[in-house]
Amino acid sequence: MDEKTIPMRRVLSEQGGSGIKLHRNWDKSISYRALFEQTGECIFIISLDFHYITANQQALNLLGYREEELVNKPVDEVLSQDETLSSEIFANRNSQIQERLLKCKDGSKIPVEISTTIVYDTNNEPAYIQSIARDISVRKIQEKTLKRNAQILSIISEGTARLLQSSDIDTKIPSLLESLGHAMNIACCAIFTIDAFSEESNVQVRYLWSSTTYPDIDVPTIIKPNIPQLLESKENVYTAGDVKEKAAFASKFSFVSIPINGTIGAKGFLGLFDNVENLLWSQAEMDALQTAANLISAALQRKRYEETIRLSEHRNRILIDALPDLIIRVDTNGNILDYSANPNHPLYIHRDLAYGRKLDKTFPEEIASRIMGEENRETFVLPQKVDEFWLPYANGTYEARLYPIYADEALIVIRDVTEQVKLNEMKSDFINRASHELRTPLTAAMLMVDLIQEGGTPEEMDECWKTLKGELHRQKELIDRLLMAGRLESGMVKIEAKVIDLLPVLRESMQSVQPIIAKRHIGLKMSDGQNLNKVWGDSSGLQQVFINLINNAAKFSPENSEVEIKISQTETHVNIAIVDKGLGIPQEDLPHLFKRFYRAKNVTVAEIPGSGIGLYIVNSIVSELGGAIIVESIPNEGTTFTVCLRRAEG
Repeated sequence: MDEKTIPMRRVLSEQGGSGIKLHRNWDKSISYRALFEQTGECIFIISLDFHYITANQQALNLLGYREEELVNKPVDEVLSQDETLSSEIFANRNSQIQERLLKCKDGSKIPVEISTTIVYDTNNEPAYIQSIARDISVRKIQEKTLKRNAQILSIISEGTARLLQSSDIDTKIPSLLESLGHAMNIACCAIFTIDAFSEESNVQVRYLWSSTTYPDIDVPTIIKPNIPQLLESKENVYTAGDVKEKAAFASKFSFVSIPINGTIGAKGFLGLFDNVENLLWSQAEMDALQTAANLISAALQRKRYEETIRLSEHRNRILIDALPDLIIRVDTNGNILDYSANPNHPLYIHRDLAYGRKLDKTFPEEIASRIMGEENRETFVLPQKVDEFWLPYANGTYEARLYPIYADEALIVIRDVTEQVKLNEMKSDFINRASHELRTPLTAAMLMVDLIQEGGTPEEMDECWKTLKGELHRQKELIDRLLMAGRLESGMVKIEAKVIDLLPVLRESMQSVQPIIAKRHIGLKMSDGQNLNKVWGDSSGLQQVFINLINNAAKFSPENSEVEIKISQTETHVNIAIVDKGLGIPQEDLPHLFKRFYRAKNVTVAEIPGSGIGLYIVNSIVSELGGAIIVESIPNEGTTFTVCLRRAEG
């Protein structure tokens, strides 16, 4: 069928406005009537005065009309009033696709894509308007869900950065709960604990956010009827079910709770409450909530550790003030009256040699002047503090404090703060790297969301969805690795060495990485492991080790190459070598490979993706098992990682 389009203004002017005759017998003159009825598209035939002539069955089913009900009905009664068909649609001679809302017979509205075209008869006169509508309800729901999930992930990422960077977690967690509550569109979000060790289990709310609609929500009253089920539940997520005895107020609310760690002497939970019969969320939303709970748990654990450290520092400070590393008593002229230090201290001088000496003759003049302070030239009136100074004759970083005792006498306490400075540098480096690594996949995911919303060809959409899924998986993998690294450091994950058979662990590890190996056309083989002695190890932990090392070997190897696993044993150890013929590692990078977030320079230049946490976890697990890892590498020729495990008898 030959279809042409012309501007609507021209049609109306040539036909005398709206007094144009309708082509009611259009079906007798159109040869594609059978196609009209059998096509899967919703097709409407509209007269030139914007009244429906007919529609195929798919269109009638979509709107819920019978054909006789739709015929002669004005178009703007079916299209929403604010979405009426206008002549501007036809300003272009080609068919245009626009998103519209169609009103169904029952009053509901359906989002559709409409393609509208003017059809001409054999005399090249406009005959009628053909409108093809496609239901896009499912796509709109998916876009909404995707945007909601992206918003939740954004909140989690931003909240993580704030929690990692904040020294006052108590003020940041309520803000994170508020953002999470708004994103999930609920009445209340709380972190609460249940004391499971007392005779009567009590609910204590640690952190709370509630909407303005329910500012006085009573979380303990809602939770109390569900305490037995909460404490006995083995699931990661508990949804409040039917409980026989509920308070009148509690019965109005449903809630979902997720266990969290970081509390002492009680079980902790992240609870989400709303005034609905049931809280129903998609699996992606539940995964996001689980991630939020894990991050809050990590933050609370960090807070607990920091509180323990602060308490320990307070106790240690009292001891140091009484018995510090180095105590110097001086007068206003800078004469040393007393000098007390442990003989093993790097700044130790026998007090007899120090007595009577000037402070600026014992320490560099500039340091001595800063310790004494400009305000204390004649009398000691103000305490002084000198942060992080170095001495030319001693290794390390030091801190000095001056405390006036009398007007002409003061006590100087000098402490070695080398380890504290290193710890602060490591903490800052960790925060910066973790925030950057978390933000990178989220930025890419948000870009894919924008591209999906803009639309495109099916191939482009498939590529966008594939990229989005990959970036979200990358972020989840990074968070999992961060949590694993933290648990290994804190001792939460116990790697217990016991006698195991190594071959099944290696075979399962090889099977796990087979899809990645096959995708890059890389061969993977293992030397004969017959007569192999058993080792001291942990099956789950060693599987993580070998999967990571084999995966790295494949990732850094060229396509169509080979990765080989060689097994050997000595009288005391079994050695498993993973050998590749890949990029190799520069010699200067080898000593730093197992540090958190460290990546070799040639890998960074080659832009090969990775987080720099995997080898840190691998080394931690092997060390816990009493083993060791040896790395040998030649740039551009290949690398060998050898895992040495203790051999078990028999």
